[in-house]
Amino acid sequence: MTKEEIFAIVEEEDVGFIRLQFTDIFGTLKNIAITVSQLEDALDNKILFDGSSVKGFAPIEDSDLYLHPDLSTFCIFPWRPQQGKVARFICDIYRSDGSIFTADPRAALLNAYKAAKEAGLNIFIEAECEFFLLNTDDTGEVSRTVKEKASYFDVGPLDMSENIRRDIVLNLEEMGIQIKSSHHEIAKAQHEIDFTNQSAVVCADTIQTFRMAVKTLAKRHGLSASFMPKPFDTENGSGMHFKVSVFDNDGNNVFLEDSKLSTEASAAIAGILAHASELSLINNPLVNSYKRLKPGFDAPVYVSWSSNSNRSALIRIPTERDNQIRLEFRSPDSAANPYLCIAMLIYSILDGIENKIECDDAINQNMYADKVDNIKKLPDTLSEAIDEFEKSDFVREKLGKHIFDEYLSAKKVEWNEFNNAVTDWEIKKYLERY
Repeated sequence: MTKEEIFAIVEEEDVGFIRLQFTDIFGTLKNIAITVSQLEDALDNKILFDGSSVKGFAPIEDSDLYLHPDLSTFCIFPWRPQQGKVARFICDIYRSDGSIFTADPRAALLNAYKAAKEAGLNIFIEAECEFFLLNTDDTGEVSRTVKEKASYFDVGPLDMSENIRRDIVLNLEEMGIQIKSSHHEIAKAQHEIDFTNQSAVVCADTIQTFRMAVKTLAKRHGLSASFMPKPFDTENGSGMHFKVSVFDNDGNNVFLEDSKLSTEASAAIAGILAHASELSLINNPLVNSYKRLKPGFDAPVYVSWSSNSNRSALIRIPTERDNQIRLEFRSPDSAANPYLCIAMLIYSILDGIENKIECDDAINQNMYADKVDNIKKLPDTLSEAIDEFEKSDFVREKLGKHIFDEYLSAKKVEWNEFNNAVTDWEIKKYLERY
């Protein structure tokens, strides 16, 4: 849209407030709210904020950062009051000298997307996002006490939150986000919403909007939404699966060759597998993330791929009609920063294709049930993921020094905090016995 079109919509729809949104290094959505009287300044890129107040962004001596709204992301929040409506832009971040702020995760993804375009590749992603809808206690705090007993694809009344899911989907569609499907997931109180194929940058923007909408609308229904990867030790965790399609500039499927998996597809898979362990800290960013990556919980454990629909593999080739081949990347969880996650997925694909990395043989058996030898495993803890990340020149180069160093430092602090914490498990195991 043009500036003139936005001004016209704002007037016609009686928009009173504008939220200028951006995302920090760790995937948390932030915003500055302005009134319509400041819209012209916002569209002229004149709104600034204190970057030193955002963890991992800017030092206090160089803290002025400017928000540049991406006009294509303008939309109105359907759930807000209809008088004095609230709209938003997703913004890119720039320094006062007009240069791009390199610690902006969206900038990292835009750079990766540009690199793919320069290589003649157009990358599209269909995201599948899982989350939990949990009760709140009498004090308003989120509770892990769950009344419902629903499981995979169940309907009401077993699925006690189908109306909330419906509300989420309808609100997202009103914002222009196309939903492919939604359903109750395997775990109690767990849900999944899937989006249609989108360009890589739009996909990441959509995930951030989706998370905000889910949390907001859950609260309106008296529940709390959580994207914590694994709230329950005996239940499946929440993943964020990416189904990736790659096309050339003529619209041809790069992964398809004579109705089979192409040479480029094999190289792309090899590239993702080659960097999977060192990128685990991005794809699985929390201490809790590694409780999900265990055998038997519908999440990958081994750095492997399957040429069929085997869901125990890190990468699988979904069964598609019309010979449309794409790959599904299954390790990222619901807490990952989608901008960094997708950026590094693109760089891994490019590395595989450009350097013609050879792909290991596919593994098509159930790796949860069958013994698997001589196959590398993903990191088992956040500490192992930190070690793999820290020694990776590839990740350091592609993310840039600022994001790499700030992210690594924060995750080391997180791991130390966890090691110093006394857990409920320890109390139950040891307090009375010793």
